[in-house]
Amino acid sequence: MTNDPAGTSDAIPSDEAGPANDPVQTNPGHYRVILENERVRVLEYLDSPGDKTTPHAHPDSVMFTLSSFSRRLSGNGREVDVVLPQGEARWLAAQEHSGENTGDTQTHTIFFELKEPAPTPPSPAAAAGQPLGPAAPE
Repeated sequence: MTNDPAGTSDAIPSDEAGPANDPVQTNPGHYRVILENERVRVLEYLDSPGDKTTPHAHPDSVMFTLSSFSRRLSGNGREVDVVLPQGEARWLAAQEHSGENTGDTQTHTIFFELKEPAPTPPSPAAAAGQPLGPAAPE
């Protein structure tokens, strides 16, 4: 396990979320669609301390934190601890993971999932270098 508040650990590459790994389908108690059109889907995520999600996938997304929180993200045999403040916008490269609220506050975020494909799909080697969890702002 790594403590990586910047979200710079290795990523788990993923295709866009399909029905089998769509977070709204796999974790309906935590995710809900608040807007969707042909270019973007906007999800709200809310959980409580100790809550866990099952594995799910996110396409390239922007995440905006509505609360400060601590989470442990797990996928493909790796774990990363993420601590984010309220009001933070972060890029989230396409990935598959599960999560656990490891803090003492709710996790409340908005995800802006992009439906357009990445300009150049990363090679498997390049995708392996993507962060697990949100990337630090540049």
